[in-house]
Amino acid sequence: MRFDEGANVFTSDGEKKVGSLDRVVIDPQTKEVTHVVVRKGFLFTEDKVVPVSLVGAATKDRVTLREDAGDLQALPDFEKTHYVPMDEAEARAKFPLGHARPVYWYPPVSMAWWGPTGYLGYPGYLGYPKPRYVVRTERYIPEDLVALEEGAKVIGSDGHHVGDVEAVLTDPEEDRATHLLISQGLLLKERKLVPTAWIYEVHEDEVHLVMGSEFIEQLPDYQA
Repeated sequence: MRFDEGANVFTSDGEKKVGSLDRVVIDPQTKEVTHVVVRKGFLFTEDKVVPVSLVGAATKDRVTLREDAGDLQALPDFEKTHYVPMDEAEARAKFPLGHARPVYWYPPVSMAWWGPTGYLGYPGYLGYPKPRYVVRTERYIPEDLVALEEGAKVIGSDGHHVGDVEAVLTDPEEDRATHLLISQGLLLKERKLVPTAWIYEVHEDEVHLVMGSEFIEQLPDYQA
């Protein structure tokens, strides 16, 4: 399927225009398109995030949703603050000029990246298990957990050291990690929030990400 910016989006019968295509949401692990962002139009009163699984067909000028798309108004609203742009060079290489702008999901601190019923509200998104990390303590740690040390190094996909773990943020209802707060520098510290969805591998003293160091540097600084 082809997703071009500005393409008109219609319901399955082709009679109702939902809106127009604005962005595509990329899975950081596989670089696959998982959702599209539809700019509000005749049917949508707000920009909506639509799973690719609900798209029946997509051409240069037209996107048609599946017949079983269900209640479209129930789809999650798109908020720009919850997404970050893909690296420009990577985006140009993967998406030719004219294609919808690619972004990564960037869950806010108040929201677990998997959502109440799965990532972005859809069960089993990407098949990822919910992360199970804990900060080291002197008590017994079950074998299936990783005792992540405070100060553990965080390594980007390009092998560069992007910061150290300062804190692990968890979902209070499920006590699972949602973000790592990493710090950079000893004096004028810059602090970044990294969603646990971007973790490729975790050890007691080192965390490896699927994102490169340049991308992490571009994330907004964390303000407590």
